[in-house]
Amino acid sequence: MSKQKPALPKGTRDFGPEVMVKRNYILDTIKRTFQKFGFLPLETPSIERFDVLTGKYGEEGDRLIFRAFNAGSLRNYSPEDYRQKGEQVIQEMADSALRYDLTVPFARYVVMNRGTLTFPFKRYQIQPVWRGDRPQRGRYREFYQCDADVVGTDSLLCETEIVLMVNEVLQNLGIQDFTLKINNRKILTGIAEAIGAPSREADLCVAIDKLDKIGQAKVNEELQERGFDAMAITALQPLFDLNGSNTEILAQLETLLANSAIGLQGVAELKQMLAYLQDFTQNPQADSALNTQLDVMLARGLSYYTGAIFEVKVNNVAIGSISGGGRYDNLTGTFGLEGVSGVGFSFGVDRIFDVMEELQLFPETVQQATQVLFTNFDEDTMRYSLPLLQALRNEGIRAEMYPEASKLKKQLNYANAKQIPFVILIGEEERQQQRLGLKNMQTGEQQNYTLDEVVTIVKQA
Repeated sequence: MSKQKPALPKGTRDFGPEVMVKRNYILDTIKRTFQKFGFLPLETPSIERFDVLTGKYGEEGDRLIFRAFNAGSLRNYSPEDYRQKGEQVIQEMADSALRYDLTVPFARYVVMNRGTLTFPFKRYQIQPVWRGDRPQRGRYREFYQCDADVVGTDSLLCETEIVLMVNEVLQNLGIQDFTLKINNRKILTGIAEAIGAPSREADLCVAIDKLDKIGQAKVNEELQERGFDAMAITALQPLFDLNGSNTEILAQLETLLANSAIGLQGVAELKQMLAYLQDFTQNPQADSALNTQLDVMLARGLSYYTGAIFEVKVNNVAIGSISGGGRYDNLTGTFGLEGVSGVGFSFGVDRIFDVMEELQLFPETVQQATQVLFTNFDEDTMRYSLPLLQALRNEGIRAEMYPEASKLKKQLNYANAKQIPFVILIGEEERQQQRLGLKNMQTGEQQNYTLDEVVTIVKQA
């Protein structure tokens, strides 16, 4: 058999231990915040029915869904079947798909379990998702999402708490310079009406959602390609240039959308959310303090959003959004459960990781999985050390023993490679005195201590 060179599919990655300890640091920080705000954990299958996923993400999103072929069904079709009924055969062979996000599977779960859930239902979910996208920096085909959603309530308190959670997580990770952009899909519907293109908000959103990537001129070209006339495109231009504080922009929108009831409703919802932020923080400039910026051109491509929408980007870092979300009034309605409003958002762990690596924000202690290494020189010393090793573990200290008798240099090199801060050496003298030789790998200092003293020193380090 010829040897095969190992390789990964494009857009996927392995995560070694040195990466996983950093990823877990991010995930643990996010989990603590979700739990602090009353969210419960949930997991759903990696594979969903294809018809569950399609029609929820807009035309571009649907094209990126990874379909899962049932290899066993190949024998059910002949070459003639493929020629005559190509698409039908594909649908029958690939009736499942890898999940595109966590929100649609969550909506499916809510509908299937509505009789046992307590509403409003708050859940968080941390699992991988898959998209058939073109791989590039910060954009992968397999990546983790960390979602938090509330369903069963229309309260704008939920949107307000999303702003608070985003700020708490990023501040705890050391990410200080970021912008949390907010908008409301009702405002975008109102804009479509105001420029003379009612009921075209879906096409409008798809085009302007690319503003950061392709620029205003290209957005105008795409709008023209999508059938917007010159008057509508001209009428849209002043909205690209709105500026000022969030309050000032909302006041301008009230004038521009004066003839759109739904547009004014979107403005009112954002004003209410900003008022709640002031109540939470007792700060009249809460939106500025919480890095919140109104952007009327923020659209987010997912078609199920109906109210507030969010997107977070780190400033001065060439990486896309690291978090996003919004309000969806009837996502469960596609599965037969009408009138259940929800709102949620997602952190992109992979992009947060890239940001923290670029800005060197990971604490040095994140790398220290093991705190103490017991050296191993012979069978008698090893067996003498085993109860001491267990005693440290019982105190909550992460400790290990070098598994085989070896020279000291080899064992110290092992400790240095794993960034283990303390090494315990036990010789005949230490055994007779019932003390432990503790070497600080950073300073090189070595002294003998009792077991209790070792526990205290390591915990305080």
